[in-house]
Amino acid sequence: MLLQKNRVKKKKDFETVFKQGKGFKQGFLYLKIMKNNLNTSRFGFVISKKFSKKAVIRNKTKRRLSEIIKMRLPEIKKGVDAIIVVMPGAENEFQKLEDTLDKLFKKAKL
Repeated sequence: MLLQKNRVKKKKDFETVFKQGKGFKQGFLYLKIMKNNLNTSRFGFVISKKFSKKAVIRNKTKRRLSEIIKMRLPEIKKGVDAIIVVMPGAENEFQKLEDTLDKLFKKAKL
């Protein structure tokens, strides 16, 4: 799990990133990023019921994405707010999530 300081939690922060952030898409993941004037990067996740009706699967996907980001955190730029939106039809395998997220971060130059 990501540390508290590395999570976007407030609704206002989510809305700001969605309105002013820059978007990137790779496969079944969509990334919105925006600078945040902090010394740390923060991440938030959006996984709707369209992805899966079962909360267990949605939470598992969120935990997997969180763990991948936690492993990559030292390599990621500081001072960025990022929201990751998981689209329907996403693979729930750890390796495929990891590969897609890596490609997405390279595309966004994080």
